[in-house]
Amino acid sequence: MRNWVPFRQLLSVATAVVAVLASVCAINAASAEDSSPWVNDSHSAVRLLAGSRSGSVLLGGIAFQLEPGWKTYWRSPGDSGVPPRFDFSKSENVDGVTILWPAPMKFPDGAGGTSIGYHKQVVLPLRIVAKNADKPVILRATISYAVCEKLCIPVEAVTELSFASVASTQDSALSAALDTVPVPASIGDSHPITIRDVGRQGQTVLVEVAAPDPRTIDLLAEGPTADWALPLPRRVTPSPTGAQRFAFELEGLPSGAKAEGAALKLTVIGGERAYEFSATLE
Repeated sequence: MRNWVPFRQLLSVATAVVAVLASVCAINAASAEDSSPWVNDSHSAVRLLAGSRSGSVLLGGIAFQLEPGWKTYWRSPGDSGVPPRFDFSKSENVDGVTILWPAPMKFPDGAGGTSIGYHKQVVLPLRIVAKNADKPVILRATISYAVCEKLCIPVEAVTELSFASVASTQDSALSAALDTVPVPASIGDSHPITIRDVGRQGQTVLVEVAAPDPRTIDLLAEGPTADWALPLPRRVTPSPTGAQRFAFELEGLPSGAKAEGAALKLTVIGGERAYEFSATLE
């Protein structure tokens, strides 16, 4: 005996299935617009992320994934290494892009020195300014970076991503990445971790950092431009209670540059907190 289903009931079921499928496709399409495809290398992958669009200032990101044991570099790579380079000049309706750098870590460079960078994965947030807030934005990036284990391998990736005026599924990932970017601070601020003083003795710069546990503190020093190559600060003993002194030499300056009046960038990292200070050398 056959059980016949009324045609109207079949039509209703079919309509519901089509609606569900359309909803799934729409979700997948929206998700696809939030990130570009991964550009894969033998030991790493990179892609662009788009945050929700609102007004002329957009939040985006560059996501890196690295194989276990492989690393890539911070904007100042330390004793050795190659800082990443980014070219956004072929983008559409983009007035400028600012890269925000999460606090990095130190690791042996394999030659007796120390390099600065990231391992496993990292997202570099991007602050993107549109020329016209009412027009589409297409971010096109040429990303040149190096991945290193015992040897370093140069990588170049070319990718692009459109920014839509809809809610993005990448907002939480971009917000988490922003939380790892050092907070701008001034010398003497009342943060739990702060720089108390920056002084100079001849060609040596001395920095005193206050922290609840000074043993966990690290300090990174950069010059006013990327062509300065200051050495890594070293710990100095003894240090006052509740503080750690660091010292570094004024070496690695570009030809013709003078230390007097130079604005240094000092990054203090302690556990999950990081702060960025500006200090003008006397």
